[in-house]
Amino acid sequence: MNNMELQNIAKKLVSAFNKGTFIAPLSNKFTKNTKNAKLLLQECQHLINSPIMGFKAGGTGKAALKQWDEPEPFYAPIFEKNVLKSNGSVKINKYTLGIELEVFFQIKKSFFSNNKKITEKNVSSVINYVGPCIEIVGYRQKKKSVTCLGDLISDFGANVKFLVGKKQKFKKLPYENLTTTLYNKKSGQTANGNTKAVYDSPIKSLVWLLNKIKKDGVNLNKEFLVFTGSTVGVVPIQKAGLFRGEIKSLGSVQAQVRN
Repeated sequence: MNNMELQNIAKKLVSAFNKGTFIAPLSNKFTKNTKNAKLLLQECQHLINSPIMGFKAGGTGKAALKQWDEPEPFYAPIFEKNVLKSNGSVKINKYTLGIELEVFFQIKKSFFSNNKKITEKNVSSVINYVGPCIEIVGYRQKKKSVTCLGDLISDFGANVKFLVGKKQKFKKLPYENLTTTLYNKKSGQTANGNTKAVYDSPIKSLVWLLNKIKKDGVNLNKEFLVFTGSTVGVVPIQKAGLFRGEIKSLGSVQAQVRN
């Protein structure tokens, strides 16, 4: 894979990202190789003008990582244009993969001047707020399946929108075992889950991501959000309508899904 080819594909993906259009599926050379997928994501990131609001931890289901023979999850930047408040409206299409319910954390600006390695014991010192969020998952490509981790990495983490619920001051909770429910009031579709599905705990996912961006020299110089991964897996959207997600002790978040 040469740089010119990488740049051309990145330009096409970013154009689709900005315009809400779709391109032909990426070649396997960009997706089957995780390193190449990350290079494409980085190239796309440089071409996007929307400010980075935070980061998504993706591939946090350990069963999927094992199936794909991948040693760890990945992270992708989340841009301002893809973040909405709870009850926001999101238009879906035939390339939308589904909907997820997650825990998010708001991280202090001081994290970037903290030289210590982040651990589960000290991570609370860099967290300001916590809350529930919904992620609508989908591609900028004309494809409908996930066959490897690179499929997700190469296409901006395969996120369409994040809907952020009411945040609350961070407090210690059993994040490794909070029950969750995502349901559609109109259709009655329901998915039950637990935060332990997220890399054993959203806190573990957060710690992993923070250490990765520290190692990579990332510095936003501001507070930022971290979306830690789905508690219910990717739930196919059977019908449009109001989806409501609830996470025990953290509250609820809603998404108006329309065709």
